[in-house]
Amino acid sequence: MTSELSRIIEQVGKEKGIDKQTLVEALEAAMLTVSIKKFGANMEIEARYNEELGEVELFQFKTVVEQVRNPSLEISLPEAKLVDPEVEFGDSLGMKMDTRSLGRIAAQTAKQVIMQRMREAEREITYGEYVDRTGEMVSGIVLRAEHGNIIIDLGRAEAVLLLKEQIPGETWKRGDRIRAILIDVTKSTKLPQLVVSRVDPRFLTALFDLEVPEIREGIVKIVVAVREPGYRAKVSVASSERNVDPVGACVGVKGSRVQAVVHELRGERIDIIPWSEDIGRFVVSALSPAQITKVIMDDEYKSMEVIVPNDQLSLAIGKKGQNVRLAANLTKWKIDIRGEEAVESPPELAPGQMAEELLALPGVGDKLAQALAEAGYSDVARLAQANPEELAQIPGIGSKKAEQLARAAKEQLGSN
Repeated sequence: MTSELSRIIEQVGKEKGIDKQTLVEALEAAMLTVSIKKFGANMEIEARYNEELGEVELFQFKTVVEQVRNPSLEISLPEAKLVDPEVEFGDSLGMKMDTRSLGRIAAQTAKQVIMQRMREAEREITYGEYVDRTGEMVSGIVLRAEHGNIIIDLGRAEAVLLLKEQIPGETWKRGDRIRAILIDVTKSTKLPQLVVSRVDPRFLTALFDLEVPEIREGIVKIVVAVREPGYRAKVSVASSERNVDPVGACVGVKGSRVQAVVHELRGERIDIIPWSEDIGRFVVSALSPAQITKVIMDDEYKSMEVIVPNDQLSLAIGKKGQNVRLAANLTKWKIDIRGEEAVESPPELAPGQMAEELLALPGVGDKLAQALAEAGYSDVARLAQANPEELAQIPGIGSKKAEQLARAAKEQLGSN
């Protein structure tokens, strides 16, 4: 190693923000490891960086004794005086070792240590820069795809958009500009430190913040946002000023603002709903565009029965139950949709009894019973009146299963 090492240490320290002493200590430790492998562990060796020479020097220490029994650790007084005339018995004498035999190994070790410290420093810098920015929108350029994950260049760091954090059906190619929300910052040595998402509801709210000045100014606030990424979302909004319509502000002139968000989300349908502390009114808005006839609430169970005209039943439930499911997530209440004709059906059962009724049907387990209840078919009577085509839209139920369920429900009603 030559004075070039000093130059590298100075350069790396300035460019990467690494403390010079940290690099020196790492080099000394690495050279000590190399020397032990080369000369053996039965010697007392120290490594010291010589800044003037620009190299790490190795020193072997021996104790001055009258009679040498272990040449690796001991030295006689006459031999010691050849090195230091003032040495005495019991002194520890350090003698510089010839490191020429280490040659290429020493140079490689120095390079590896500096590169490792550079990577560690970069991780620390990136972590410090982004750790308090989770929930913020970031943008960058697509670098490459790895096993379905997208690696993004953010400028001073790389981020990963995991497959599960991508909107279903979207595709990316190298060089594309991409926006996402930062959801996690780690000190992992194997994966990019920054994890971003395009399915997190915070990405939706960040996009509205970008498009709607009233949100940035604090006049309009997004209270709650829920999504089924790539398909549908519901956003509840409120205004701190009476003369500002929060829904209109988010929609924009001729829908320009909301359409900009929809375009970024690959056509995801967005319902913008006025927030209300009146949960009944809020649920009516949350189930829009369906028309609601009546709402019956059970505050103890935080559940409600919503009555709709028969021709509005499918609209209220939504495709594959999306509308009612998102409304339930938005309001944090369990919602049971019923058509007006079904109101005349047998008296309501308690939630536990509903589950028992459905679970008594052939081929119905806990998960399927829950899916049926969430879609508005919370007892056998309602299930018996269901159209198999509508049942088939519920996740996990195909056309064949839908027909079997409707037939089983009718048979059980007939036997009671």
